[in-house]
This record gives sequence, structure tokens and C-alpha cells, in this order.
Amino acid sequence: MAATPIAVVTGASSGIGAATARTLAAAGFRVVLTARRKDRIQALAAEITEAGHQATAYPLDVTDRAAVDEFATAFRSLAVLVNNAGGALGADPVATGDPADWRQMYETNVIGTLNVTQALLPALTASGDGTIVILSSTAALSAYEGGGGYVAAKHGEHVLAETLRLEIVGTPVRVIEVAPGMVRTDEFATTRFRGDAEKAAKVYAGVDAPLTAEDVADTIGWAVTRPSHVNIDLLVVRPRAQASNTKVHRTL
Repeated sequence: MAATPIAVVTGASSGIGAATARTLAAAGFRVVLTARRKDRIQALAAEITEAGHQATAYPLDVTDRAAVDEFATAFRSLAVLVNNAGGALGADPVATGDPADWRQMYETNVIGTLNVTQALLPALTASGDGTIVILSSTAALSAYEGGGGYVAAKHGEHVLAETLRLEIVGTPVRVIEVAPGMVRTDEFATTRFRGDAEKAAKVYAGVDAPLTAEDVADTIGWAVTRPSHVNIDLLVVRPRAQASNTKVHRTL
């Protein structure tokens, strides 16, 4: 009897990460949930288990390389890694943006993804059929005013995915990048604006049906479960109301 394939999801405490964990668990993976907030991932693991699926919680800060390396020792073989941990801070112009915000976004989005990918690549390769998913953003593909630090970080993540795919071609590991546009989750915009709910709400004001975390998780689940020889290099997903990062239809 074949062992249940394992999927690691970073940033699984809320939003897209949590939705992806639920989706992959329902698809038959044993999901390993990682995030800094231990209580959140433990609650999600319990929820998934109660639904009849398999889940384990492992508190982890992806920017802590020693902790990531220790985490990786648990895996001899791994089917899927979803690099979801990341986020945005601030919406200041380049001229006045806080370098500390830029540094934190780069550390989480780029170095965090690098840490986990490097640490788990041997186990993904050993599986004979591994998949790495990198959650970037449409910010990885084009700039917008007020997004300099986040755009720079997500461009870095995009290039990481593109370069890795070139470097490991011929190995049994796929590299998939999913780049969502406007997604309304409980925390993304609120975190970006440091808890200012009014500013966060303006991001989605008048937009008919922004994407949900479940919409993005559905695309990840679809990409991961394609036949082994099929690689979805880059999947851009936006709501119908959004034509680009700067062109959004609003009814106000």
C-alpha cells in the first residue's frame, strides 16, 4: 500500500495558506502546516483531522534558517511544498518608504522561500515526483505606485522560481508559480496598513467579487494534481473586475 503523499504549506495560519491546506488535505495529501502562530495552525490541524483528513501543525518562522533546517530533518521524502509565507507592509512611495519594511518583506517573501526550498529540495527530489509551488503575486510581474517594496520582493520571488526551474530541469521536481491579483482575505490588507481597517477596506471598495483565499487554493490544488509530466510554469489569476494592477472596475 502506497504511503500517503505529504504536502508542506508555509504561512498556513490564515488566508490563502489555510485554504490551501484544506484543499490539499481534501485531495488526499497529509498536510504539514507551518506558521509562526502555533495556536492558529493547531486549530486548523484539528479542524482538518475532524473532517477525516490528515494534518500536522509545526510552528516555524521561515526566516530562521536553523529552525527551517531542523524542520527539514523530519522528511526523507516529500511530495509538495507550497511556499505561501509572505506579505506586504506599507504603501509608501519609494522616496519615503521605510527601509525596515523593505527589508522585512524581502526576508519573508524571498529569503523565507529560499530557506524552505533549499532545505526541502532533497526530500522533494527523493520522492521521485516532487512539486514546489511558489505563491508570488501579480506584483511580481508589473509595478504600481506605492508598492515599491512589495513589488521588489515579489519580483525577487518570481525570479527565484524561474531560475530554479532552469537549474533543476531533468530532475523529478516541478516548479509552479501562482501569481494572484486582488484577493480579499481577513488579514492581508489589514496587515499592510498596520491594522487600519478603513484603509484596508478601501482596497476593495466598489469591486464586484474580488478573489477569495479559496479561489486561489483551488488553482493551487488544480496545478499540483496535474499529471507528473505537466508543469504549470506560471498561473496568473485575477478577479474579472481587475484587468491589471492599476486597472480595476469599481462601482461607487
